[in-house]
Amino acid sequence: MGVMIAKNDQAERLPGHDLRADKMPGHWLLARLGKRVLRPGGIAMTRGLLADISVGRDDDVVEFAPGLGVTARLILQRTPHSYTGVERDSAAAAWTAQQLPVQPNVSVSIGPAEATGLADGVATVVVGEAMLSMNPSEHKQQIMQEAYRVLHQGGRYGIHELAIVPDDVSAHVKGDIEAALSSAIHVGARPLTPGEWRSLLESVGFHVECIRLAPMNLLRPARLVADEGLLGALRFLRNVAMDRDARRRVLKMRRTFHKHRAHLNAISIVARK
Repeated sequence: MGVMIAKNDQAERLPGHDLRADKMPGHWLLARLGKRVLRPGGIAMTRGLLADISVGRDDDVVEFAPGLGVTARLILQRTPHSYTGVERDSAAAAWTAQQLPVQPNVSVSIGPAEATGLADGVATVVVGEAMLSMNPSEHKQQIMQEAYRVLHQGGRYGIHELAIVPDDVSAHVKGDIEAALSSAIHVGARPLTPGEWRSLLESVGFHVECIRLAPMNLLRPARLVADEGLLGALRFLRNVAMDRDARRRVLKMRRTFHKHRAHLNAISIVARK
């Protein structure tokens, strides 16, 4: 098992706090500017995913890469039997631990999603959002295999990622989108088509039960308000306006998302072991 993170009295700094705005991974830059919902389909798709998985009181939930803990808090609102977050980034793990209640059935540990150290069949639900898209295919498969291993028979796996549409999109278009996203967010981005996401899950042994698509409107005004609330959206926009280097990065991300909007979606999938 990875190193466990305990809640303490002093709030931790956001991940990437010591990096310059022009060097930070895009998601941590947005977080530093005040954006808390960093999922491609927004809070609505996250809520829909948890509803599709039917997280309830009897569930033992494991979340891969909980990030800033937004989804973790939504999961805990459903009062599952237990919650375990597994986060590779130590600063993110510390931040998430600060956001969650001190309860014996709630924990966050530091460790990679492909090697959590959890026992076989320990979970009824595994959730992972906005993390598989940033990994090459082999690593995606390793993470899915780990989800399969820690789930007991009949357990549900829910993902919320980026998708390129349609399924028959040309390799040229797909390559252009990957290069543009990677340049904008400073993280290697390798989203798949819906069919490719399904095939990869099935290759590990999962049965896909539900696929949903939504526009990838992460930085559009309406989505900002929906995800952050009016005050949160205004705070984020003010912070962007006041930081020239950050503003340049955010505008580049927004232009990239807009340019490729016809082929770039958010996707949620529920699959069962």
